[in-house]
Amino acid sequence: MTTAAEPSSDSGTATKHHLRRDIGRIGLLFTGIGSIIGSGWLFGALNAAQQAGPAAIFSWLIAGVMIILIGLTFAELGTMYPVTGGVIRFPQYAFGSFASYTMGWITWLAAAVVAPIEVTGVLQYATKYYSGFTAEHMVNGETVHTLKPIGIVVAILLLALFCVVNVIGVKFFAQINNVMVWWKLAVIVLVIVAFAVTAFHGANFTSHHFAPAGAHGIFTAIATAGITFSFLGFRQGIELAGETSNPKRNVPFAVIGSVVITTIIYIGLQVAFIGAVRPSDLMHSDGWAKLAFANDFGPLAAIATIIGLGWLAVVLYIDAIVSPGDTGLIYNAVTSRLGYVMAKNGNAPSGLAKINRNGVPWVATIVTFVLGLIFLLPFPSWQQLVGLVTSATVLSFGSGPLVWAAMRTELPDAKRPFKVPGGHVIPLLAFYSSNLIVYWAGWSTNWKFFVAILIGLVLLAVFTATKQIKPIGGLDLKHGYWTIVWLAGLAFISFIGDYGNGLGIIALGWGFAVNAVWSVFIYWLAWRTRFSRERMQSMISDTPHDEVEVGMA
Repeated sequence: MTTAAEPSSDSGTATKHHLRRDIGRIGLLFTGIGSIIGSGWLFGALNAAQQAGPAAIFSWLIAGVMIILIGLTFAELGTMYPVTGGVIRFPQYAFGSFASYTMGWITWLAAAVVAPIEVTGVLQYATKYYSGFTAEHMVNGETVHTLKPIGIVVAILLLALFCVVNVIGVKFFAQINNVMVWWKLAVIVLVIVAFAVTAFHGANFTSHHFAPAGAHGIFTAIATAGITFSFLGFRQGIELAGETSNPKRNVPFAVIGSVVITTIIYIGLQVAFIGAVRPSDLMHSDGWAKLAFANDFGPLAAIATIIGLGWLAVVLYIDAIVSPGDTGLIYNAVTSRLGYVMAKNGNAPSGLAKINRNGVPWVATIVTFVLGLIFLLPFPSWQQLVGLVTSATVLSFGSGPLVWAAMRTELPDAKRPFKVPGGHVIPLLAFYSSNLIVYWAGWSTNWKFFVAILIGLVLLAVFTATKQIKPIGGLDLKHGYWTIVWLAGLAFISFIGDYGNGLGIIALGWGFAVNAVWSVFIYWLAWRTRFSRERMQSMISDTPHDEVEVGMA
């Protein structure tokens, strides 16, 4: 059986291959959970404790609440329009091609970096068994593991394997993912229970201060310790909405359920980690900030070995392949869909929209592989990549609340199987949360990301001048210029802030206030520049959608 939201020419492709609705309810939920539980949980507990001490528990909780707020707005949009690549397509519907291109470039770039991050995490843990994968260096007083030549070769082979699995088809991908997620959930629960039962030192929560770096450390950890990064996979319920059997039921279930489940798990893991650290290790490192372990290829495995759970360390080293590998597999699939959607929107070369007989955008998958190779070279360590991806991904989420506000105003009677309660309160808080997380990442991380945005705008100018793209309805700058105002303002606020080597002109409290004012202003500006009802309906109708073939759920 074949259904189509709109007839599609596949942007010039001659064959009539379609995306397939082969992902069921649990499959979509597990895609979110599998994407969330990647390399972040293997490194995040130590990194968060180093920055926030035992108060890192609150870092996980605050980040979880922020992501749920963002997820709620996307759950409404995703059930209204269950299309593949919704994070890119929704701005197209409400603000036109310029806003869609800008958000699409940010989203695509952020997603493309995740698979290399996960592969790097795999090889860092694997260095315990083969020293040729990574080398240890000190960067700004912090120990990082960078890939050696053999490590780069293996990383390339793993990225290629992700592509092969995805090209086979989304049903095969979902079946593999479901098995891997059950494994990942079992291992995390096992670690929490084993640590708590074997070695739990309650005094660790107060012996070297509960929050040694104060509120500043709690918020910094949210953005830079891998905490927010660990939650970013919730988006897969939105990105793959066009390939699930019942989007109206499955999308909210997957988006909200994946964040709630993993928030509980992550907090439990952080508590277990803090309690399992030997008091003598804290004394030796003079507190949490410099806590480290000998042969620290993986902090959780190191603790398991120290407390006499050698068998658990072996399980963790196995999981260090499964967890990041599964997440890399998922993000490879999602990144290729984002390239496909940008081409369908007319904001990228049309070749990216070509689909094979298995319903997979194969050209976009190849481009994803090549881009992953690029990121393996200049940013070869896990730590160096995480902050960059966090800022980029959270910014791409920031457009969701703005689209929500525009559609609630212009399309009040549209069918909404899931509806965000409370009017503008949750979307505005979600947008504020996105801006705060970027701010907390700090200027030393953000300036690189803003340069990448400028490169994307240069590419847009080149594509437009050479007629490589054909934006639907034109660029619509008068409806999308708020994106430039928003990003420029965020860059300036980050530059004058006191996170990540900023100028320190605005301190902790003022950072909250300035970001609140800026968030309200941009929310209002985007709302003012939205499409009219007629134009919005026309854009939704004119944007090529996915022909989807319904398979087994």
